[in-house]
Amino acid sequence: MSSLVNRIWPACVLALSLTACLHAPADASGEPEVTTPAGSLRGSQSGAIRSFKGIPYAAAPVGDLRWKAPQPAPRWTGVREAQDFGPGCMQPPVPAQSLYNDPPAATSEDCLSLNVWAPQAADKAPVIVWLHGGSLRIGASSLPLYDGSHYAERGTVFVSVNYRLGALGWMAHEELGEETPSGLSGNYGLLDQIAALEWVRDNIAAFGGDPANVTIMGESAGALSTTYLLVSPLARGLFGKAIVQSTNVRNFPALREPSYGLPSAEKIGADLLATLGVADIAEARKLDAQSLTNRSTLAGFVPQGTIDGTVLPRQLVDSFDAGEQARVPVLVGYNAHEFRPQGSLGNRSAPSMANYGAQIDEIYRDLGPEFLRIYPASKGVDALFDATSDAIFGWSGERIARSQQALGLDAYLYVFDYCYPSAEARELCAFHASELPFTFGNMDADALPAMWPVPDGPSDRAVSEAMLDYWTSFAASGHPGGGGLPAWSAYDTQQNFMRFADEPQPGRDMVPGMFELHEEFARRQRALGKSWGGAIELAAAEAGQDR
Repeated sequence: MSSLVNRIWPACVLALSLTACLHAPADASGEPEVTTPAGSLRGSQSGAIRSFKGIPYAAAPVGDLRWKAPQPAPRWTGVREAQDFGPGCMQPPVPAQSLYNDPPAATSEDCLSLNVWAPQAADKAPVIVWLHGGSLRIGASSLPLYDGSHYAERGTVFVSVNYRLGALGWMAHEELGEETPSGLSGNYGLLDQIAALEWVRDNIAAFGGDPANVTIMGESAGALSTTYLLVSPLARGLFGKAIVQSTNVRNFPALREPSYGLPSAEKIGADLLATLGVADIAEARKLDAQSLTNRSTLAGFVPQGTIDGTVLPRQLVDSFDAGEQARVPVLVGYNAHEFRPQGSLGNRSAPSMANYGAQIDEIYRDLGPEFLRIYPASKGVDALFDATSDAIFGWSGERIARSQQALGLDAYLYVFDYCYPSAEARELCAFHASELPFTFGNMDADALPAMWPVPDGPSDRAVSEAMLDYWTSFAASGHPGGGGLPAWSAYDTQQNFMRFADEPQPGRDMVPGMFELHEEFARRQRALGKSWGGAIELAAAEAGQDR
């Protein structure tokens, strides 16, 4: 250890508080140092905000640790430099024209790191742990859009996490189960997230954060991950609140048996290796990580959770129906127009509206008239896009709100319905993930993917400030509000919600009849042993997967 750390560490111990370490003198370079149970770190300072990046929270999942649960990160001696982000996890390239083409600067299989932004004077501050989106296939905690400075400016310790993606993070296989006493496989990315939360519990006090006041937060695939964490017994007690932005509670493959129209997760894994021409797991562990990632993507592998009876005990809707989820307050919602031709998770063309009413009646039968009332043919293709958005994201979000409310817990429901000129010009109002620049306060072009419509409206900053204030007050207290903002009432029996347009607008019953329609359709699908929570089949575009 450096002489500086040798001077600091006894003071931290005597103070009986790791928080004291954060306020220790900077080193000769003027950069902040912090001592955690894992070792000492040297970060960066910008104004009153300190950041520490690329901190390993688990051992590198390489070699024999590929497709293994995360293992503890080794301690280090001396002071570890924490001024640069670690590489993102392995991921395939994204088409250049995609709205979501924003690759990290570097990727590696050795990617299990996290980042911390903290106010200089933080002391038992609320903590937010951010899980990025990207269809469990792409994305990274290092993307400029996810810079946590605006949260730290509001008194929050903000943590962003990398977790394994694609086949490396989510493939199950019988041979992998045989390697473990539990017989389980898959869900490695989810286990990474749980390991990161355990790291936060054990280390965040050193940065001025309160390990007893942790909020998990995610969008799209990160929101799906947050939903997994809500129902996973392994995550119990690691967080006290959840912010869930555009999740879904569709059905997922069971580990060993086909269910609800899906093959078992083990069969999906076996079929993938067969497609790749790989004989067994030993041979698969020798494959180049980037090649494996690219080839499995081209083979159609869908990264997703596995219902294994332990990490994910049963289908998400069943866990919520049984009241088995974490008993924590939630702030949950979605965007008004998640699906649009340019921005909707791969949609590149409008669906055919020929015989729209007849096709809806064939699918929804006696529910058809109600479907057509909510999504009339007079709206053209927007009717089908909005129906798909509601069937996946709107229904899922409101279902979680209702489930928490039924347990006597506070749930705050929202819909993001803000549009600005550059988005309107491209028919991309409130598209999937479009709330992120506003919830992070990072709206400049250099913080956004190249094809993103850059916010350019007169209300942009006001909308962002309101969302940041609601989000941070919820993380602090479990109640979003304060600062002269409109009162945001919990969902409860009045079905209260907040609409984010040019300004926050409280309301009741977000889309009358929407939840009831999609809940009943999903209930019937479950009873028939069929899949639910996916795209409406009339849509020409692919759907049902998270960004």
